[in-house]
Amino acid sequence: MHRLFRVLLALALAWALPLAFASAEEKGLTVFAAASMKNALDDVDAAYTAKTDVKITASYAASSVLARQIDQGAPADVFLSADTDWMDYAARQRVIKTDTRTNLLGNSIVLIAPKDSSVGKVTIAPGFDLAKLAGRGRIATGDVNSVPVGKYAKAALESLGAWQAAAPKLAMAESVRAALTLVARGEAVLGIVYSTDAKVEPEVKVVGTFPADSHPPIVYPVAATTSAAPGADNYLAFLHSQAAKTIFEKYGFTFLVRPSS
Repeated sequence: MHRLFRVLLALALAWALPLAFASAEEKGLTVFAAASMKNALDDVDAAYTAKTDVKITASYAASSVLARQIDQGAPADVFLSADTDWMDYAARQRVIKTDTRTNLLGNSIVLIAPKDSSVGKVTIAPGFDLAKLAGRGRIATGDVNSVPVGKYAKAALESLGAWQAAAPKLAMAESVRAALTLVARGEAVLGIVYSTDAKVEPEVKVVGTFPADSHPPIVYPVAATTSAAPGADNYLAFLHSQAAKTIFEKYGFTFLVRPSS
C-alpha cells in the first residue's frame, strides 16, 4: 500500500511541476521602470517577448513612486530606477536582490523649449541666468525633492549659480514625462529633462545641454525584486545583451555594461 502511495505521489508531482512552470511562464514578468525609459524599454521588451514568448508588463512612473510601491508590496519582478538613490532605498528596505543589481544605463539633462519658441541655442555654464531666460514663464522639471530628473536639475542649477533665481519659477511635475508634456503643450516656456525624453517628443527642441560635471552622474541601476519570478534572471540577462544595447543606444542612452552577447 505504501509503495502504491509513493508511486501515485510521484506521478502527481510529475504532472504538477510542468503545469506550475507553464503557469509561471504564461503569467510573464512585471517590470517597474523610470518614466524616461518608456519608449526604449517598450522596444526592448517587445524584442524579448519575440525571442522567448514571455510577456512583459511594464509600469512606468517616477522612480520615487515605484520604489515606494514595491516597498508597500506591489507585485514587481524587476525594478529599473533613474538614479542610484531610489535603488539604495529599495536595498535598505530589502525589497531587491542586491546581488542582481547593476548600473545599466547613463543619460544627460538638457534645457528644452516648445518647438516654435523664439529661444535659440544657449550656452549653459557658470553664471547662466535661467530665470532671465524664462522671463515671466515657468520652467518645468521633476519634483526636486524626490523625482530623479528634478534632483539632477537642482544640483546642476546650484552648481552653476542659477538655483536661487530660478527656483520660484519652477513647475515641479510628478515625473519627467509630465514635465516634458508641460513644455510640449506650451504650458511652460522651458524645461529640464533627460536628453532621451527630448529626442522622442517632436513638439519640443533642445536649446542647451547641462555640463556633465554640474550634477552627479546620471545612472540607471536595475535589479530583481525579492519576490521576483524565476524568469527574472533571464530578463536581466537580456537587458545586458548586445540586442538591448543597440535599442537603448538608438534612443540616446549610454550603455554602462559590457554586453553579454
